[in-house]
Amino acid sequence: MNKQVSFGYETIDADDKAARVGAVFSSVAKKYDVMNDAMSGGMHRLWKDKFVRRVKPRPGEQILDMAGGTGDIAFRMAREGAIITVSDINQDMLDVGIERAMERGYDELVWSRQNAEELTFPDRFFDGYTIAFGIRNVTHIDKALAEAHRVLKHGGRFFCLEFSTTEWPGFKEVYDLYSHKLVPVIGEKIAGDADSYRYLIESIRRFPPMPEFEAMIRQAGFARTKVEPILGGLVAIHSGWKI
Repeated sequence: MNKQVSFGYETIDADDKAARVGAVFSSVAKKYDVMNDAMSGGMHRLWKDKFVRRVKPRPGEQILDMAGGTGDIAFRMAREGAIITVSDINQDMLDVGIERAMERGYDELVWSRQNAEELTFPDRFFDGYTIAFGIRNVTHIDKALAEAHRVLKHGGRFFCLEFSTTEWPGFKEVYDLYSHKLVPVIGEKIAGDADSYRYLIESIRRFPPMPEFEAMIRQAGFARTKVEPILGGLVAIHSGWKI
């Protein structure tokens, strides 16, 4: 019997999840960044700025930006002189990112289609590993974390930006109403796809709470783990070190 995993509020065979998630991101790729602005009121830009400040990319460092899709995090890190490999399992997302990089003159970025659970990079290759708003879509999060640990050098750092569950009283209820009722409507109007954005919201609700996810990072072998909640935990920056 196949292992069962979540796909939004559905429970499906683990073997089917990658294809289902792939279809979602292929559908939304061209409107992904526009929708991020619409859904967050532009705040995702501030969250990503803060995230990259925490990563502190330095000139000459090798950093893997996993689930890097359209390049938002990679562009920010490349400005600091780091050598960025942008990876994503979805070629449609990568294609959008490559086009954006060409328009902006980021010729030095490396683009590589990769499955976060089975990276083809050698052991101890990268100084940093980043993943923003992507790990909740991975079928086996523990495998992705183990691979992140494997490809990092000793002294390397892991940073993850992901939606979580806000702990602010009152705000949580307002956000739940907004996300479940309005986001699919916005998705239909802007991207012509309500179902994909319904899944993306549901996937947030099924993602482990902050303490549980931090524990998973430790179990993967990372030390000095830390969680930095934003807006009470609506979004969180998780980090750890390979030492």
